[in-house]
Amino acid sequence: MKRQFLFSAFLFLFSCSFQSYSQKKEEIPQQSDREYWVDLLCKISEPVLQNISKGELKKNMIVELSPTWDKRNQDVTYAETFGRLMAGIAPWFNLPDDETSEGQKRSRMRKWALAGYANAVNPANPDYLLWKGHSQILVDASYIAQSFMRAPKALWEPLDDVTKQRYINEFKGLRSVRASYSNWLLFRGMIEAFLLSIGEEYDAFALDLSIRKMEEWYVGDGWYSDGPEYSLDYYNSYVIHPMLVEILEEMKKSKIWSAISFDLALRRMQRYNELLERLISPEATFPVIGRSMTYRMGAFQPLALAAWKYGLPSTMTEGQVRNALTSIMKRMFSVEENFNEGGFLQLGFIGHQPNLADYYTNNGSLYMTSLSFMPLGLPPEHSFWTSPAEEWTSLKAWKGEMFRKDYHQSVKK
Repeated sequence: MKRQFLFSAFLFLFSCSFQSYSQKKEEIPQQSDREYWVDLLCKISEPVLQNISKGELKKNMIVELSPTWDKRNQDVTYAETFGRLMAGIAPWFNLPDDETSEGQKRSRMRKWALAGYANAVNPANPDYLLWKGHSQILVDASYIAQSFMRAPKALWEPLDDVTKQRYINEFKGLRSVRASYSNWLLFRGMIEAFLLSIGEEYDAFALDLSIRKMEEWYVGDGWYSDGPEYSLDYYNSYVIHPMLVEILEEMKKSKIWSAISFDLALRRMQRYNELLERLISPEATFPVIGRSMTYRMGAFQPLALAAWKYGLPSTMTEGQVRNALTSIMKRMFSVEENFNEGGFLQLGFIGHQPNLADYYTNNGSLYMTSLSFMPLGLPPEHSFWTSPAEEWTSLKAWKGEMFRKDYHQSVKK
């Protein structure tokens, strides 16, 4: 009898304990998509911005070079790291400060970024970037210029006059760099478009040439060739569509004629976005094709840019795109080996895969992945963040659900 009583009492206590645990578990608020994005962006960005704000990026960054590195000056790493990161994170810094957890993180990181901008062009600072000696600096200077264009009031205007003049001088000094006959023409164009945007003297020929060559290399249905010979990779995402659209937007504002109109370039980018979204598999993966696959989420820059600044194509919803991008991020960054012991990105696509790095790749190159975070420039109450999550195209298709048919679109005029 005593034994039965003790057993009953044990069951009762266990039941109460389990019920209490279950209730506590249910009380834990689920992290929203935006909270996840902010936390991940901070994880990627903080080691870079905190160090460069103190002039200690070169001192503390754990640098990793491709196994096939072409022996160029490895100091290009730091310009790649800072420039590419800032181009992606810039829209977020446009938002005003507030007392929320996100707002406090943004305010702190913006201060670090502004200090980093000053250090990057100060010859007396240990983190003065490599502005001469290798043509690669043209590439990453263009991403710095792009970051200023994406957040002029937050990132350019607050800089002191000395720092501003140093950037202008460094940018103009890069006119001596011979750009490759490829997407590199847009790097020159982006820097000239920035100079145009701040009322500085700009190279009209370089600006015009970058646009004309892209028009010549348009192959149809939203795709450009990266130079005279077409190659299937994500350089339409990494460089071509975003830079072309943003250069043309500035030219349109300044009433400068161009071989392609801004509206036409935007329509082409939106067609590309339709196809890009369909490349996302039902399992939230995307094809691992072409060079520079270590740029990870950078493949979705045009989709992120449209969501933030121009609006998504009418053929897809905000909830659909947010859900797809969030699902890819979670799949990709759930692997801890994406980061080294110092918190910096490591060579690889998912995790640490040095063999995937091209001869020009260092782990600073990988900060292109930040370019997918541009929708954080939309406030939390924006419909991109508040709309219900929806299934993306391939997920619907492979579940046997109704989805929109796709058609070739002529976007030539």
